[in-house]
Amino acid sequence: MTSLVDLLPAEAIDLHGHAEDWRAAIRAAGDLLVATGVTTPDYTSEMIGNVEENGPYIVIAPGFAFAHARPSPAVHRTGMSWVRLDKPVEFDSPNDPVDLVVALAAADSEVHTDAMAALAKVLLEPGAEEVLRAVQTPRQLRALLLDDAVIAARTAEKPAPAKVSAAPATGRPRSGPLKILTVCGNGVGTSLFLKSTLESVLDRWHWSPYITVEATDTISAKGKAGEAVAVLTSGEIAKTLGDVGIPVRVIENFTSAGEVDRALRELFDV
Repeated sequence: MTSLVDLLPAEAIDLHGHAEDWRAAIRAAGDLLVATGVTTPDYTSEMIGNVEENGPYIVIAPGFAFAHARPSPAVHRTGMSWVRLDKPVEFDSPNDPVDLVVALAAADSEVHTDAMAALAKVLLEPGAEEVLRAVQTPRQLRALLLDDAVIAARTAEKPAPAKVSAAPATGRPRSGPLKILTVCGNGVGTSLFLKSTLESVLDRWHWSPYITVEATDTISAKGKAGEAVAVLTSGEIAKTLGDVGIPVRVIENFTSAGEVDRALRELFDV
């Protein structure tokens, strides 16, 4: 299992970054990937191109951007970088302004999954954003990411469990477990954050035995929609998907259990 800190050495952390705009912010994170031997400069251009093509869906939570692109020859090995900006920048996202940019370079779509789940778990902790923005050194940040239990600043109010319906609000009957797709542009980054949040809500509802969650990309999602009952994604990706024959719900904050909870209640009429 690849841990989060294994992918994020101290040399890949800048807690006093500076950028004039969102492209420069991604470039700062990309430069750290290059400096630590994870990628070539071409991958930084690919991360910027991803936003230019798909919109600022990588801004998955207030103030937090998760920069990434598809696995490519520009990636030597899987790794991450972390930039906290002294002055926030605008991505033209509902979650602007952004002062924290984390970049992921994935050598393939599998190696980084455990680390992404760990990071999503950290960000789901109440008070995590304040703690992460208050760290003074890369060593402190890595210690927090290694032991996510110390991040919890208060106890989250959990939504009341709901009883699972036989079918979603569309009324179409299904046999066996239902499936929900979480979708991003590449299927290797932000969709995994949303998947983790959705699974945490399903666990609270005791629905996990009845609903599976699959993180995927926009192209694959169109083909997989026939196997699923709903799609959760960003506003930009929802526009790209268009009509896929099942309900598509937009989630602005991929780390918000409350927002995902409301979407599920609407989908399943509970």
